[in-house]
Formats: sequence, C-alpha cells, structure tokens
Amino acid sequence: MEGIADMGGTDGWGRVRPPRGDEPVFAEPWQGRAFALGMASIRLACGGLNADAFRHTVERLDRAAYLDDGYYGRWLNGAELMLTETDFLAPGAIDARARNLLGEHTAEPPAPEHPRPAPAPAQDGWMRAVDSPPAFAVGERVRAKDISPPGHTRMPGYVRGHAGVVEAIQPAAVLPDTNAHFKGEHPQHVYSVRFDSRELWGTGSEPFEVTAELYESYLETLS
Repeated sequence: MEGIADMGGTDGWGRVRPPRGDEPVFAEPWQGRAFALGMASIRLACGGLNADAFRHTVERLDRAAYLDDGYYGRWLNGAELMLTETDFLAPGAIDARARNLLGEHTAEPPAPEHPRPAPAPAQDGWMRAVDSPPAFAVGERVRAKDISPPGHTRMPGYVRGHAGVVEAIQPAAVLPDTNAHFKGEHPQHVYSVRFDSRELWGTGSEPFEVTAELYESYLETLS
C-alpha cells in the first residue's frame, strides 16, 4: 500500500542528520517506555513478535499521528491502534485517561469484554531455509515489479518499475507481505539490488548508487 511511511526518495523533508556516536539510545525516559509499550502491544495482540504486523499498523496512521508526534510518538500511536483493533482497548480510552490526568474528569469507555484471540505464535527470528534455488544470480539485471499491493509490503515505492543489478543473495526470510496479515510466512530468497540514482529519479539527479533489499516475488527478469 502507498502509506505515509513510504517516504523514501520524496522531497521536502530537509537534510538527514547522521547520528553521533555518543548519543544515548533514548533521548528522553518516556521514549524508552514508549518502545517497551510498543513491544508489549505486539506480543499481546499478535501472540508473538510480529514486527511486520506492527509496521502495517504504523503505516496506516494518519499524518498527524505519524509525523507530528515524532518517532517514539509513532510507536505509541501504533500500539494504541493495534490494541484498539484487537479489542484490548476501547476506542478513545487513551484520550480519556490523558484528559483525566489533566483534571478534566472525562468518563473512560469500558474495556472490551472479549479481546480478539491472538494468532498462533510465529517461530523465532525471520531467516528461514528455502528448498528452491534462487531465481536470480549475482550480476543479473532485474526489474522491480511495477505493482501497488493493497496491503503491507517492504518494496519501496521509488524502486517500482525500475531496473537494477543483483549485488548479493541474502539469506531467505519470512515474506512481510503475508506475515503482516497472518496469512503465513511464505519465506523467499532476498536480494541486494543496486540501482543507479539516474534510473530512479531521472538523468538530472546527482549520480550515486542505491541498494535495496528485495524479496524474490518483488523482482522480474529484465527482458
């Protein structure tokens, strides 16, 4: 899906500031708590650590929830949406609690009586063995399929329909497109594909190379 999270290659976001080596993991104590709450919500709602399902939740946030509250605000908003959608939280419960903390005496909606059962826990980790050989070889020219999946995907929008070269074959891994929707792991080979910036953004762009990690079903042979 073309969600707000697919920002790669778009303009207007300013310069990227590389992190300093002496920066703390969390700049503020609340950020660490937000991270912990996000991880707990994934395990509660998904029956295990399904990061793909959480990513799909976050990419469905509206603009304000995704951008205005910052990175760890995004984790909190994603956790709230995930727990609301699985009936662990009532809609509006978090807002009511926040207003009560400010002294507004807002009635909190009752908690749902029957949270949705969590799916069966997934196996640990994301790497899997695949019996079939890789469909593409190192050095082969390929094209990222020009598709617009209706659900979650890890194929960036800016590479779709563009040609690149397979730089490396990575270990096979769980396919996020199905795992995010609890439709099975369907592991596939993963490829590091190198793209020329001028292929992605036109001949007027500054020349440099971009490498994307792409699942086998994202690619096709360049005819």
